[in-house]
Amino acid sequence: MSQWKTICSESDLTPNTGLCALLDGEQVAVFYCGKTRALYAVSNYDPIGDAYVLSRGIMGSLSDVPVVASPLYKQHFNLQTGECLEEPEHMLKTYPVRLEAGEVQLQAA
Repeated sequence: MSQWKTICSESDLTPNTGLCALLDGEQVAVFYCGKTRALYAVSNYDPIGDAYVLSRGIMGSLSDVPVVASPLYKQHFNLQTGECLEEPEHMLKTYPVRLEAGEVQLQAA
């Protein structure tokens, strides 16, 4: 049975910026879209750059698809699916994320 774990409060979020959280020993990059108030959570590990850096990437959109650009080599990862737009053979793990009573929560396995 999975459960939701609080990783920070809503006030800790900065619009259009990522933050890194630890969920059961895994680094997760959480992004908050200020315009739509949508939350996204993907692995913080950049499989192309071989480093835990995606929470420091630039958040944006390409053709209305929310993305994060890796701070290393600038590949774009779809924040909804985890797919790399330039190199689709690379995927990020995605995590269920929600805002509950002012707390940002990730779903643990």
